[in-house]
Amino acid sequence: MTPAARVQAAIDILDAVIAAAARQGASADRIAAEWFRARRFVGSKDRRAIRELAWSAIRACGDAPASGRAAMLRLAADDSALTALFDGSTYGPAPIAPGEPVAVGGIAPRWLEEALAASGLDAGERGALLGRAPLDLRANRLKTTREELAARLPVAVERTVAPEALRLPSGTAAESWPEFAQGLFEVQDTGSQLACAALAVQPGESVIDLCAGAGGKTLALAAALENRGHLLACDIDRPRLSRLPERAARAGAIAETRLLDPDREAAMLADWAGRADAVLIDAPCSGTGTWRRNPEARWRLSPAAIARYAATQARLLRVAADLVRPGGRLTYIVCSLLDAEGADGVAAFLAERPDWRADLPAMPAGRARGAGWRLTPAHDGTDGFFFSTLRRL
Repeated sequence: MTPAARVQAAIDILDAVIAAAARQGASADRIAAEWFRARRFVGSKDRRAIRELAWSAIRACGDAPASGRAAMLRLAADDSALTALFDGSTYGPAPIAPGEPVAVGGIAPRWLEEALAASGLDAGERGALLGRAPLDLRANRLKTTREELAARLPVAVERTVAPEALRLPSGTAAESWPEFAQGLFEVQDTGSQLACAALAVQPGESVIDLCAGAGGKTLALAAALENRGHLLACDIDRPRLSRLPERAARAGAIAETRLLDPDREAAMLADWAGRADAVLIDAPCSGTGTWRRNPEARWRLSPAAIARYAATQARLLRVAADLVRPGGRLTYIVCSLLDAEGADGVAAFLAERPDWRADLPAMPAGRARGAGWRLTPAHDGTDGFFFSTLRRL
């Protein structure tokens, strides 16, 4: 493909991403994958270049742009070489017309940037949310150690502050390696690994992963338990939860799964009421801490959506609290940096439940935020997380 044709291809993908964001449709990753699948003639070098153009344009636009072309023109505004590719050539974009609309730049829609600032993130912290994320692995200690894994991998790795973590360059195709097929590691951000570690599970305990999804954190909990004890992984999403048994088998992890009905979690977990030693709540959230991986996610949010997330999170905290035995604990996690989903929600829970107190262990990274802990890309080199460990008295 010519450079101009790559630009037009990126514009086509952007049009689909913008439309999907408006209707809460497929992710940008899925849209791009399907676009390339339908055009198998596009070579790997062209694919990388097209994807880079599209994602750079997404990061350049604060508000959702009116079109893919407007988004690409925002990127071209600071790149004369890119501007020159709007030349009207075959398969390339039409020349730029005088006064043609250009998307608005910025970190996020204004209301959302103001909410992040009110949650204690300065301009540098907010800007880092749109950087490029590295690829972190968690060595599966059911089968190996971090040092053994590092010695086996075909690339140089960096050790991060999480005890089992190894860091690779962004874009490394680690899941194609035989070590992955053998269950020696899982792809998991260092921040996610630290949030799991905050629950401090011990072999022999009874543990619930209340919002397990496809089981990334479940597998980390199984490794910490050394497969001794009882681990129950729950979710309301059947397709995601159905992926866990295969992943657990590969990892050599033992976990029971239970599909729950929305808003009936407490009733469907009545047999666990007051019995769990520990509960993990990886609550549904806005994902503001994951924009390095999903930059278009900021176009899907609204103040009403944040309020809905906060209400769901408060309800799940209450459900989890009733599952924990006296003296037991829960860890509440969101990959959001908005106080409305983090520190404020935990403060409200503690005010409502005097039989609970904050009990977060010391962390090797991050900073305190309210009754919990915050990790950010700028400060810690991880995805953005808020988490809090609470103990029942």
